[in-house]
Amino acid sequence: MSFPHAHLLGIEPLAPGDITAILDLADEYVALNRSAAKHRDVLRGMTQVNMFFEASTRTQASFELAGKRLGADVMTMAMEASSLKKGETLIDTALTLNAMHPDLLVVRHPHSGAVDLLAQKVRCAVLNAGDGRHEHPTQALLDALTIRRAKGRLHRLNIAICGDIAHSRVARSNILLLGKMENRVRLVGPPTLMPAGIAEFGVEVFDDMKAGLEGVDVVMMLRLQRERMDGGFIPSEREYYHRYGLDAEKLAYAGEDAIVMHPGPMNRGVEIDGEIADDINRSVIRDQVEMGVAVRMAAMELLAEGLRARRAP
Repeated sequence: MSFPHAHLLGIEPLAPGDITAILDLADEYVALNRSAAKHRDVLRGMTQVNMFFEASTRTQASFELAGKRLGADVMTMAMEASSLKKGETLIDTALTLNAMHPDLLVVRHPHSGAVDLLAQKVRCAVLNAGDGRHEHPTQALLDALTIRRAKGRLHRLNIAICGDIAHSRVARSNILLLGKMENRVRLVGPPTLMPAGIAEFGVEVFDDMKAGLEGVDVVMMLRLQRERMDGGFIPSEREYYHRYGLDAEKLAYAGEDAIVMHPGPMNRGVEIDGEIADDINRSVIRDQVEMGVAVRMAAMELLAEGLRARRAP
């Protein structure tokens, strides 16, 4: 199974075949992770360094678990106490990392493009765990795997992405991936939370939930990202939930077998009703967490294979 990329920095450079290769391998890892023996040795002898410049629970834990199950030596750096806080530049950090000879570098950073800059300076494979408002590729891939397993396919589906589109790197990566796989994507949310020029991405835009959810196969809710807002994007959380929070009344406009997704963490009663989030017949939110470990295992294995091939004499 070949993967022609040295890094996984975003969905944009990936061809549909690359996406399918990751998902097919991840499917195998779902089965492995559900077995009694959850380990393989494909990363034995390799070092994985996790650098999270932003707080993370699911993504960081998922990458750590993925690396350990593949046999890597995993180190997570405490970036809040790092030399960057003392004035070291990102490029100096890259030079320091090169001296340590890591093989896989997992990075989350609050600034768009920072992960790409590191990838240009380090001699290892880099995985983007989220950079600013740019991309979060493994989240889109795990969402894709969740959809494919639940719906039996990943093409020609009607998919609504709802909520805070403007501040969401998850939305951007999903728009790119779902578009590449020939799906019809709708964006639903208030005009204040829609980025300028979003229609150029080949999506339909709605500011009414009922119209936007009409007949869709997948409802993907997004977190309201207060920490990235510097103004009055919504009148109040109560008003936001009334108009854009997913409840039974709004979900009734979607297809009868539509699934409900959320990348987490959820603000219950703001983006989604708690009963909808916990409905085992509609919600696949817990499945998304499970798929995250499998997708990250697959991505790291494919990047490691390429790294070994490039280093071979």
